Amino acid sequence: MIPTSLDYVRILPELIFSLFGVLVMLIDPVMGEHRSRKPMGVLAFIGCLLALAATILQTRAQGEAFSHMVRVDSFSIFFHLIVCVVSALVILASYEYLDVQHIRSGEYYGLILFGSVGMGLMSSAIELVLIFIALEISSISTYILAGMRRRAATSAESSIKYFLLGSFATAFFLYGVALMFGATGSTNVDVIGAALRTSHPPLVYVAVAMMFVGIGFKVAAAPFHIWTPDVYEGAPSPVVALMSTGPKAAAFAVLLRILVGANSPGWFWLVWLAAAISMTLGNMAALVQTNVKRLLAYSSIAHAGYLLVAFCAANVGVSAAIFYAAAYAAMNVGAFAIVAHFGSVSERYVTIEDYSGLGHRQPVLAAALTLLLLSLIGIPVTGGFFAKFYVFQVALNANLLGLTLIGVINSAIAAYYYLRLIVVMYMRDEAAEHVPITPIPFALAVVLIVSIGETIYVGVQPNRLFYLETQVARDLLRY
Repeated sequence: MIPTSLDYVRILPELIFSLFGVLVMLIDPVMGEHRSRKPMGVLAFIGCLLALAATILQTRAQGEAFSHMVRVDSFSIFFHLIVCVVSALVILASYEYLDVQHIRSGEYYGLILFGSVGMGLMSSAIELVLIFIALEISSISTYILAGMRRRAATSAESSIKYFLLGSFATAFFLYGVALMFGATGSTNVDVIGAALRTSHPPLVYVAVAMMFVGIGFKVAAAPFHIWTPDVYEGAPSPVVALMSTGPKAAAFAVLLRILVGANSPGWFWLVWLAAAISMTLGNMAALVQTNVKRLLAYSSIAHAGYLLVAFCAANVGVSAAIFYAAAYAAMNVGAFAIVAHFGSVSERYVTIEDYSGLGHRQPVLAAALTLLLLSLIGIPVTGGFFAKFYVFQVALNANLLGLTLIGVINSAIAAYYYLRLIVVMYMRDEAAEHVPITPIPFALAVVLIVSIGETIYVGVQPNRLFYLETQVARDLLRY
């Protein structure tokens, strides 16, 4: 029962995130009132890099830790890599943003690091109670981060709305955990899976449904998506880049553990309906948006639906779901980093019309955003194309013809609102002269290079990533 040194190695990324989060919070108050807070960003970024190195180190220390509560395997390592990279990119995207928006950076960077602790534990925990605690660590951090633009009423509204609705969703998840314990006598995913191979008590179906409601809220899947557009609109854009990628990837990892890894019954039609509604509602609502952040919010709902299509294919769809989560994270972080830079003070330039003539006034920024939008559409030679291709392929192989047709039709609909923004940037005669032109800072350039580089690499060499995802899926399914 006494933890060994190997146990601590298996939670080393979380320990590093926690240590650097505490350091940032301790150093910030002793700095002068008018001194630059950029060193806090550098410290937080170093913490992310060290956590990334610790995750790579874990490839040599795979196994279970802390009395079978945590499992380090290729599945958890892969999602740890996503969390570390996303957190590092968001910190870089926030480097100049915080000065422009006059946001105190100590607690901001600290909350990103503490939230990363929860995201990491969500991907490696195999104990439902620990998953719940990790989910709360991640959620509480993002609740506060959503309200960091204290001078903006929309930011306070987004934080309160996210907190209240998130609390209800958490209650559903926790009650589902309690019912699962009552039905199987355990909260360990492996023990639950073994119990469900022999019998399916009626209580299990209710437990699975309630846990799906809780996780469905976190991934912004319809009909649990109500919070998404308002929160995305009011929250700081780098925070939206974080909450739309890192916590969402970790929540999908939890969903894979619970639904597929634990052999849970009765979830197919729940996921099927959520996928169909998410794709349709997300894309149809995005068609009428004039605010870029709200447009991307509804887009994220639709993408959650595409990813859930892979879930419906059960075991054969696991690798496609993981591939999609990785590709989407790269695309979305870059897109919201550009929105954060372009929005200027108080994020006043966030309408589609504000982007008029951007291709002529700031061609590099426009080209970067165009490439990311084309990937979100699913144009060939981008990561988004192969992400959708693999999802629809496994769906067809699983005889999910109806759901695949819904997905393909919705992909065509989505092309309209993404292309509309590209048309505004390049084909409007009147440029938005009221929008100031600001040079791309070095930190943002790094974010865009990494985001676009990964998007293109996955689009040109998808087989390498898909082979890795196959190994990751095999690790999940072998228990």
